[in-house]
Amino acid sequence: MAATDRITMTMRELDRFKVIQSVVDGLLKPWRAAERLSLTTRQVRRLAARLREQGPPGLISGRCAKPSNHRIDAGLAVRAVAIIKERYADFGPTLACEKLRECHHLKLAKETVRRLMIDAGLWTPRRQRPPKIHQPRNRRSCLGELIQIDGSDHRWFEERAPACTLLVFIDDATSRLMTLHFTATESTFSYFEATRRYIEQHGKPMALYSDKASVFSANHRKSTADKGITQFGRALYELNVDTFCANSSQAKGRVERANLTLQDRLVKELRLRGIDTQEAANAYAPHFIADFNNRFGKVPKSDYNAHRPLRSDEDLDSVLTSRASRCVSNTLTVQYDRVLYLLDDSPVARALIHHYLDVYEYPDGRIEIVANGTALTYRQYDRLSDVDQGAEIDNKHLGHILALSRQVQTERDNRRISGSPSRTNQGEPVRPKMRANNTRKQRELKQIDLNAMILRTAEMQAAAVGKLPSTEIVLNPKPDIST
Repeated sequence: MAATDRITMTMRELDRFKVIQSVVDGLLKPWRAAERLSLTTRQVRRLAARLREQGPPGLISGRCAKPSNHRIDAGLAVRAVAIIKERYADFGPTLACEKLRECHHLKLAKETVRRLMIDAGLWTPRRQRPPKIHQPRNRRSCLGELIQIDGSDHRWFEERAPACTLLVFIDDATSRLMTLHFTATESTFSYFEATRRYIEQHGKPMALYSDKASVFSANHRKSTADKGITQFGRALYELNVDTFCANSSQAKGRVERANLTLQDRLVKELRLRGIDTQEAANAYAPHFIADFNNRFGKVPKSDYNAHRPLRSDEDLDSVLTSRASRCVSNTLTVQYDRVLYLLDDSPVARALIHHYLDVYEYPDGRIEIVANGTALTYRQYDRLSDVDQGAEIDNKHLGHILALSRQVQTERDNRRISGSPSRTNQGEPVRPKMRANNTRKQRELKQIDLNAMILRTAEMQAAAVGKLPSTEIVLNPKPDIST
């Protein structure tokens, strides 16, 4: 190589050159260089020999500045770009790739189509797109004209209690906190409780502004009985309160920023007062709201209060409920959430056979069956009822049968239906999305499963009375129900 020749090396190749040069000069052992370059010792010796023979160009890749062996044909690329410009200019790379394969029999990889569209100026990578600008909007003019609502899941009691959720209602015109409600999770019933407290204290607002959580927006329209209307939306519609869902968190930034302030100030206030329960925190909330509004509240543009009182025909008890439509069977029964409700035999109930009625579930857990505005009397039969251990002891003659029933319960999927409302506000745990291992629906139990349970129950009872040594008991393994 002439002394004036120039070569181009990457930083990786330059670092390799320095290390191999040290090996050639005897300043570094080959095995040490192999560790530094993540190569084998034999490869380091090859590179050192290549450096002695060819100089620094010997360490540069032989494929440098040469076309790839896997490149697509230039004519194919030109044809694909021409088709995309003509017919699929506003398509994304994935859809354009599918149409090229289906309609034009051009089999190209998705990333190849993406690169061709970027080079042709038909597609802009997401990282190169200008950021979205969320410009501030003017506040509403009147108190109660627009209320922003949101739930903040946080360790409000720090290490003194488990994490919970705070429901925040803040006025858009004044930045005043209107309602704070501590609850287990964001659920329809929790928002019913907070909304009831709000209306009883301030009246009905003109509109509520929320995110697109499942409480406010039906993300899966098939999951709601009213084709996209949630229970919370239906209740507000009956109260003549508008609802809006924000498309981004920046759109409801007032309540988002309030959550950050509350996660700082409210947590410390709860710590100073030794509050560690949701009930005590809800009792303290009005005092904190008054102090917060005195410090951070704004004066509205208009003195008009947009809150409206409840009408005489608006009953919060019946409006703030979860409703489901059910059909009355031939046997005067109604099924709701795996519970069978037996209607009392009467001419009114008989006239409802094969007709639909409404099942009202209140936030406190009460169930009411309503037909034509009248509540019907019923008896309840829970298909997921449990047998406790005390019943087995009290009923000596039925002890074996009750023990078998309890064994069935341990292998039964005890979840309620997925469409039923969350009842975390009543102290119930969050409903798991997947059923537990080795559990199944009660109707899936087969005779072979019952026989295995009977055998296991008999062996455990025999061991309990000392007829079998505990070391000789061999329980039959549970049948595999994963399939």
